[in-house]
Amino acid sequence: MNKFIEVNNLCLSYKNQQVIKNISFSLEQGKIYGLIGRNGAGKTSLLSLLASFNQPTAGTIKIDGEVPFENARIMQEVAFIYDRDFKDESSPVKEMFDTVKRYRPNFDEEYAKYLLDRFELPLKKPVNKLSKGKKAALNVTIGLSSRAPITIFDEAYLGMDAPTRTFFYKELLEDQARYPRTFILSTHLVSEMDYLFEEVLIIHRGELVFHDNFETLLSRGAAITGDSSKVDQFVQGKKKLSEQTLGRTKSVMIYGNLTEEEKEKAHSNGLEIGPVNLQDLFIYLTEERK
Repeated sequence: MNKFIEVNNLCLSYKNQQVIKNISFSLEQGKIYGLIGRNGAGKTSLLSLLASFNQPTAGTIKIDGEVPFENARIMQEVAFIYDRDFKDESSPVKEMFDTVKRYRPNFDEEYAKYLLDRFELPLKKPVNKLSKGKKAALNVTIGLSSRAPITIFDEAYLGMDAPTRTFFYKELLEDQARYPRTFILSTHLVSEMDYLFEEVLIIHRGELVFHDNFETLLSRGAAITGDSSKVDQFVQGKKKLSEQTLGRTKSVMIYGNLTEEEKEKAHSNGLEIGPVNLQDLFIYLTEERK
């Protein structure tokens, strides 16, 4: 596979509603991308186009220099793992993995067995009889062990409890180090997963409103902490994302770059300058476009 997914002027319409609006971006291979957006923003619609589940109304997608739709060579290299209930899947867990193995050229059976054991998935149990959490674990096991060059997880971890999600994140990072590929993670668990992302794409109402590396996004704001009155004076006239107060201490997250002069002024007033979090920036960037 080449190093890029190239998307140019991509549009998707259902009947008279345009759900993807003239989106363009490129992704390098070997990175973990976070795709975030509010409910109904168009995340799943965009990912379904990348995975060739749908054909765009306008614009182009190229993977490895080729159009992926109905392209067997490309489609087998893209794994789209999304939240499924498996209600019609009566075959046992082992049989499902035997099927996946036939269609995924990079499938690692030993790694799949390891994950099945760690997630405590019963091989002989029918898939539709699994609990929601176990179905989610089955789903991410398929995604990780397939080791597809492009692996997309669209809220596939819904239903997992916090310890199981933590194990999944750990495995994703460790397996990425062993077998680098392009991961795209779509989530609403922004504060829980942001440390995984190397680059972030924010989509809102079908439009791409931000795409850059994680550190660049966080540099667009700052957390100012210190004496309440001094913080209020310093942030006056600035765009505030959030604020917290404990006694006489206040912390305010602002949007916008600080000049060196402003940083010196903050320090001289005993104020601390820290990073903002992705969730607050995400809320602000999408609220601006309501």
